[in-house]
Amino acid sequence: MSFTYAPPADPPEILHDDHEILVVNKQAGLLSVPGRGPDKADCLIERLRGAFPTVLLVHRLDMDTSGVMVFALTPHAQRHLSQQFETRRVKKTYIARVCGEVGDKTGTVELPLIVDWPNRPRQKVDFEAGRPARTDWRVVKATPAETRIRLMPVTGRSHQLRVHMAETGHPILGDPLYATGAAADHPRLMLHAETLRLRHPDSGVQQSFSAKPPF
Repeated sequence: MSFTYAPPADPPEILHDDHEILVVNKQAGLLSVPGRGPDKADCLIERLRGAFPTVLLVHRLDMDTSGVMVFALTPHAQRHLSQQFETRRVKKTYIARVCGEVGDKTGTVELPLIVDWPNRPRQKVDFEAGRPARTDWRVVKATPAETRIRLMPVTGRSHQLRVHMAETGHPILGDPLYATGAAADHPRLMLHAETLRLRHPDSGVQQSFSAKPPF
């Protein structure tokens, strides 16, 4: 089935901005950065550039994921924030709705990940060549049909939360890559970046930014 990129038309929600950083609540269905081809030029960073011409990328969210993203407004802030992400000092929490009832209240998934080259952009578990990946999780509410779960990634691999949940037998609802059948049949990927905690690149003060999930 061919894919047609049709991002939401609504302007991005600005959660915070100052002389160094910009924090935004990204919509599901919108690319963080331009994709391949002119049809995928519309993206979050380009939409922000009109009001914030010096905006610089620090990290990304998958197109299908909504939630909190931080951008730098100066090269200093970009270096500072990028280093925080690389050294895992940025704390991230996500909310997801997953298929089925998760029995335990808390847990950890540690499965190494690598790109599945013939099936890009899919990722897969590979115990020999994969990069270490860890996700801590805590159940918010569970029913026999689905579980609302809070995910705390320790590492930041591509598609990490999506693969880790699928590997536990509880794929994220609406996931076009890792869910099948009724679990995939949802209007969007039920994954939202809820909270981002970081140190401000100028003051060094720890700050937390949040956006409520739309599901």
